[in-house]
Amino acid sequence: MTKILLVEDNEDNRDMLGRRLSRHGFSVCFAIDGPSGVRMAHNELPDVILMDIALGEMDGWEATRLIKDDPRTTGIPVIALTAHALASDRSRSVEVGCADYDTKPVDLPRLLGKINACLPGGARAA
Repeated sequence: MTKILLVEDNEDNRDMLGRRLSRHGFSVCFAIDGPSGVRMAHNELPDVILMDIALGEMDGWEATRLIKDDPRTTGIPVIALTAHALASDRSRSVEVGCADYDTKPVDLPRLLGKINACLPGGARAA
């Protein structure tokens, strides 16, 4: 089963998106901020990370940079999630190593397509 790490500080967003992903056959683990997201990436070694950008003290870009700088987690694709749809946010996400970028509120079919595109062979291994 494909494991997704969802790094999201908003409890409602975590709950809603986590349940929706679980219903689509994913195993979902959660982190509530940047530092715990980095730790969970190392401990869980998920197949994909969904990274909120606005996380507080350590934003999603810094957390992604730390994940990408570690040889154990550098190959894990990260999809940035943000409520901001600015071109500068997209370019910064790519700059820090994100495989893709998506906006909130989440359009689940679009996000599922991006998740599947990040996985080996471009298809989810359920």
